[in-house]
Amino acid sequence: MGTPGVAARTGDAALTHLLVSLQLSDSAFPSGFYTMSHGLESFSQAGLVDARSVGELLEDLLVSVVGPGDATALARAHEAARAGDWETVADLDRLLHATKLNAELRLASVRSGRQLADIAAETFAGTTAGPEVAAWAARVKAKEVPGCQPVVTAVCYAAVGVPTAAAVASDLFAFAVSYAGAALRLRLTDHRSNQVMLRRAQPVIEAVVADAMARPVADIGGFAPMGDVMSAAHERAEARLFTT
Repeated sequence: MGTPGVAARTGDAALTHLLVSLQLSDSAFPSGFYTMSHGLESFSQAGLVDARSVGELLEDLLVSVVGPGDATALARAHEAARAGDWETVADLDRLLHATKLNAELRLASVRSGRQLADIAAETFAGTTAGPEVAAWAARVKAKEVPGCQPVVTAVCYAAVGVPTAAAVASDLFAFAVSYAGAALRLRLTDHRSNQVMLRRAQPVIEAVVADAMARPVADIGGFAPMGDVMSAAHERAEARLFTT
């Protein structure tokens, strides 16, 4: 038999929530985030971003795209999942999928979400969160729902009991880390400047979390015309290192 962890022995729910958040937001978690540049590759190819502006683009994406779209859908889906309202979770999944205007963004979100659902069903098996995660993973696998990554993430966090704001913040930080990793591979940053960029983005993440917590379902969906143009151009690029 395995040795029970500290959280299990002490009943410290906050510690359990922290450990789950660290695991799901870890860049090593194989959800597919490492294959995405979140538009950065196309901006770089077009000469629209450099080492000085790469952090500003990250903040713009968080505020204008990820916050109104993915983060808000995650917050509302998390609340619905905690309430056991699975049809609302499904509706939010379909709505988020519909708001992604570019084909590669829709495809990337679904691929990552399905990968996450499959891994999470195995990861949480045998825990109190296991049945809910497995049930949603089954719906994703059966293609009853699109399986967008933020909604699958919401289900996982809700099943464990991670608070909504913490769940949103963790996923936004995972996005920022993924973006920073892409910047490093595109040689726009180095390891030191990446850490500076991530630290400077943290107050922005806090503000985006607050907005996502308050934003209604009717307002889900980002607005970044240049980002959409860059994503469309990336779909047809002759050479691509990333899927987005």
